[in-house]
Formats: sequence, C-alpha cells, structure tokens
Amino acid sequence: MEEKTPHAIILRRVSMLEIQELQNLSKKTFAETFASDNSEENMAKYLEEAFSIDKLSQEVEDSNSLFYFAVVNSIPVGYLKINKGLVQSGPIGKKSIEIERIYVLREYHGKYVGKTLCDKAIDLSKKEGAEFVWLGVWERNLRAIRFYEKNGFSAFDKHIFKLGDEDQTDILMKRILD
Repeated sequence: MEEKTPHAIILRRVSMLEIQELQNLSKKTFAETFASDNSEENMAKYLEEAFSIDKLSQEVEDSNSLFYFAVVNSIPVGYLKINKGLVQSGPIGKKSIEIERIYVLREYHGKYVGKTLCDKAIDLSKKEGAEFVWLGVWERNLRAIRFYEKNGFSAFDKHIFKLGDEDQTDILMKRILD
C-alpha cells in the first residue's frame, strides 16, 4: 500500500520481494552515515551481520517489525524500521514502540524524507496505542540527535551498541504520545 505525502515522497511497506533492495539501501545509508567515523573492519563486520539477506528476511517476516521505504521518483531513498512487543531491542515496556532505524541517502538529507519517516513511525505508534516511541542514537551522531530533538524526542538513558568489535554508546531518546 502506497501513501502519498506533501513532499512527493511515497511511503510503501517493504515486501519480501524487496529484500535485496532493502539490503542495498541499508548497507549504503549506514555506510554513508558511519564509515568515516569507524574502522573499515568494524564497518564490514557490522554490515555483513546486521544486513544479511537471512536476517533482513526474518525481520520483514516478523509481524512485530515493520519496514517502510520512502520513495521519490520511483526510487527508494530511505527507510524506516519500527519494532513493537518483545522484538524491541531494550526492556522499555509494553506500551512503547521502538524506532530501530530511520536512514536516508545522503543526497536526500534536508528534503523531508527523514521527517516523513519519523512522522510515519509516530502515527503507527499512536495507532498501536503506545504511550511513547523511543530510539537509540549514537552519541557522536549530533545531526541525528538534533533532528530527533526537533521532532519532540528527549534523552532519557544510554545503552551500548556493538559495531563490529567496538562498544559504542547510544543515547536513548523518547517522545511521549498524546
């Protein structure tokens, strides 16, 4: 099902037939975002483990994880992954939804793609009856932290994110839903 947005961005639920496309976009956007601040070895290890076809297939098939592409001119330029219930990556609570990923191709930064995906996550969370939506963002990703603050999220805790062989600190942020 496609959903048009005010900025000519179409949101489309990712299907099992699009796993290869999801993998390619996942690897590209993650590398664009983090490769310059991490070792080549740790990046390669993480990209291989986190975005394998098998892992992505299992996640897309899981009814507690939802993936959406943001599409511009028929091309996926970003994506969203949310988790509900027990697949959330932290013991946050039954009445929460986790935004695990919002990634956008660098050339589409500042063009409402991330905002559109964030709004979709909030809308889905409200429909699920969640009291709040939360996420983890690397403490060194200041651009993303500012983006989430601008969209009503505030820091409430930290946790460790493993990138290859390195432990990194994620700031946990949440937005209370009304």
